[in-house]
Amino acid sequence: MRTSGAVALVECGLKNATFRSVFVFQSLGHISKLQTQFKNWDSYMYSNIHMPKGFKCAGIAAGIKSGGSKDMALILSDEPAAVAGVFTQNQVCAAPVKVCREHLLQQGMARAIVMNSGIANACTGSKGMVAAKDMAAETAKLLGCEPQEIFVCSTGKIGPQLPLDKIVSGIGTLVDAAQAGNVQETAEAMMTTDTRPKVSVAEVQLEGRTVKIVGFAKGAGMIEPNMATMLSFIATDAAVEQPALQAALKKAVDASFNRISIDGDQSTNDTVLAFANGAVKNKPLSEDSTEWKVFFQALKKVCFELAMMIVHDGEGADKFVTVNVKGAASDADAELAARAVANSMLNKTAWAGRHPDWGRVMDSIGYSKARVVEEQVDIFYDNTQAVSGGCQSGVSQEELIKVVSQTDFAININLHLGEGKSTVYTCNCTEEYVRINGI
Repeated sequence: MRTSGAVALVECGLKNATFRSVFVFQSLGHISKLQTQFKNWDSYMYSNIHMPKGFKCAGIAAGIKSGGSKDMALILSDEPAAVAGVFTQNQVCAAPVKVCREHLLQQGMARAIVMNSGIANACTGSKGMVAAKDMAAETAKLLGCEPQEIFVCSTGKIGPQLPLDKIVSGIGTLVDAAQAGNVQETAEAMMTTDTRPKVSVAEVQLEGRTVKIVGFAKGAGMIEPNMATMLSFIATDAAVEQPALQAALKKAVDASFNRISIDGDQSTNDTVLAFANGAVKNKPLSEDSTEWKVFFQALKKVCFELAMMIVHDGEGADKFVTVNVKGAASDADAELAARAVANSMLNKTAWAGRHPDWGRVMDSIGYSKARVVEEQVDIFYDNTQAVSGGCQSGVSQEELIKVVSQTDFAININLHLGEGKSTVYTCNCTEEYVRINGI
């Protein structure tokens, strides 16, 4: 959410697990008292986060972006790591996505992720494929491994070719600069229209050993699964069998990154990658392991926190909206209805104007392709009922305006047709979104 706020490192303990995340406070125009105690609050918070055992990272300015912003990042495992990946379903996909898919099928093990921001290397033809493969080859040469062990990502403007001279030079600088504590720099280098870096951390106990998961993400616009204009990189020092890691990542993504929408657009470059290098020397986890659930819940929590950060940082957005649908004929129908409401520009602009136009919500449900019986639909704004049995309830407009004036509220819909349910997380659409995307 594009608001002035403080970055906080929050810890919450669950059984066998601790989660820590860096995010922006939602309160509009409010600077935390904690922030005023430190001149460099962001740096202070990130200084407490380090990569899992056996991982290093770096973020630098290689000159791809104008103005000297960081634009290249590296995440490196000292030893080969099991790798899993989930990618965009857009039929037009970027060269680095194609390369990553190839490497995942060929190898199943990886040493590093190298990425650039500012240029997407999408719709760049054979020259773009060569550039993506050259990024992998150059990184592999410096690390002494095979190119298939390097995963390549890009994000930014579609169409331009990568400046390979800057890329090659940047890779050398990244390798030299990589350290376990360079988390903030790495997250910053991933950013495009993001206003804040996005990092989440979990620690769990497996076999008496502390296992760490660190996740990075970028994304603020062109966000609608499957997946969105987003990149996410996750590193853990747990030993995990590759098929189990792939299955876990897919499930975690479905429960997080595939639950969000900012503007309904699907990207050419979406990639989520997970590395597990086994540096803590636990017995390799499989889905049958007794401690599998502990690990999977931590992975899912990291993905979910990162996804929520993306929505809160939506381009031009200042409201976070949860759309809950229940009572649908099936879960699939519930998702169709929830997505229709979440993606409707009429709804998004109404929320921006603090206008509780429930008629637009009804309209979205009706064209969603979900089975709907108009006379059975109930709609609530938080706990305030706006629609009962398909018609306006007796609540006053002022009560509904109070709800949509909040920075965080829910649209709760009951179709009264079955047990199906779904949730989608979204935001409003303001004039600022047009400004950001109109240049």
